[in-house]
Amino acid sequence: MTFRPPERKDELLLAAFAERPDPQLRAALVERYLPLARSIARRYARGAEPLDDLFQVASVGLIKALDRFDPARGVAFSSFAVPTIAGELRRYFRDRTWAVRPPRDLQERALAVERTSEELTNRLGRSPTVPQIGQALELPDEDVLEAMQALRAGAATSLSAPRGADEDGSRTVEDTIGADEAGFALAEQRVTYEQLARRLTERERRVLELRFEGDMTQEEIGKQVGVSQMQVSRVLRQALAKLETEARSS
Repeated sequence: MTFRPPERKDELLLAAFAERPDPQLRAALVERYLPLARSIARRYARGAEPLDDLFQVASVGLIKALDRFDPARGVAFSSFAVPTIAGELRRYFRDRTWAVRPPRDLQERALAVERTSEELTNRLGRSPTVPQIGQALELPDEDVLEAMQALRAGAATSLSAPRGADEDGSRTVEDTIGADEAGFALAEQRVTYEQLARRLTERERRVLELRFEGDMTQEEIGKQVGVSQMQVSRVLRQALAKLETEARSS
């Protein structure tokens, strides 16, 4: 439906509402200008966003425009309402639909690039080139490409999304993600320990290995190395203190 410019009656209603904001008069004006809100909502329609939802957002923008409109400025209501409604829609996309939110100025530019790309596609009968989009928006090619990249943040891919079986049998995105390998962490810990243990005596190293690798009690360790349980406790404290000192200084 094509929106028609307001007639004289609309102008009188707008003037009356500006002078006395009556709820019934507002409802009547909203009803008369809903085609304008719907036409703007269609401009922002995307595959993932239902038109009805966008129409509701545009209607909110229409109400805000009515509440803020001042006929004394000599500007047509439609000229005032269009940017207000469009701004409401842009905020909706910016605040509600980004899976990963880029900076606000990049979000605005991304939406402008997307809208211009659609308009040029309809006009040219094919997808426009980056320079054509940049020329329409007076942007350098680099900014257009950055905006296109940002558009990919508008939706996230589920890890459970089907990917199709490949050579290694993967069927979802999650299947392609590597898992942590405990052996790597153990190897790193072993290297770190060897570096820190340079100050330990042979007996201190032996006691630590029996305690933490062999999981032996102090009494069992004492029997292994030929010392008392009290001496084992003292050796452990000394060895751990040396490791802590070496770790702080390294």
